[in-house]
Amino acid sequence: MYQRILVATDGSDLSRTAVSSAIELASAVGAELVALYVVPRYPVSYFEGGITISIEDIARTEKQWSDKGQAIVDEVQKEAEARGVKAKAVVAQSDLVAESIMAAATKHNCDLVVMASHGRKGIKRVLLGSETQHVLTHSTVPVLVLR
Repeated sequence: MYQRILVATDGSDLSRTAVSSAIELASAVGAELVALYVVPRYPVSYFEGGITISIEDIARTEKQWSDKGQAIVDEVQKEAEARGVKAKAVVAQSDLVAESIMAAATKHNCDLVVMASHGRKGIKRVLLGSETQHVLTHSTVPVLVLR
């Protein structure tokens, strides 16, 4: 049925549910798992010249974020392998989370993407956006959304 499943995680409790379901599904169908964490780039000040932050501080912050993401996907990989599922831990750096998820699915030849959804509605969805919705509507790979 599925050969390789990508699960996107941000380390939240909600995404842990998606991770558990993805591992269970991969185990049931004999698929491999790709665990993805997308690290945002350090935000650029909206007020040019307002606050100067050294390149070293930006690099240190981005490394901390990347290390956190790596730890999260490494844990997913360990959990999957403990259940007999071959897994790969991947960290991507981008401000375009949905595009990164879709690009990773293509790059790693995944035939299913598993994601969690916060289920935001109305003005919250408009203001906060929905990476899951974007992936769901633009992905060429099937997407399983868990609430």
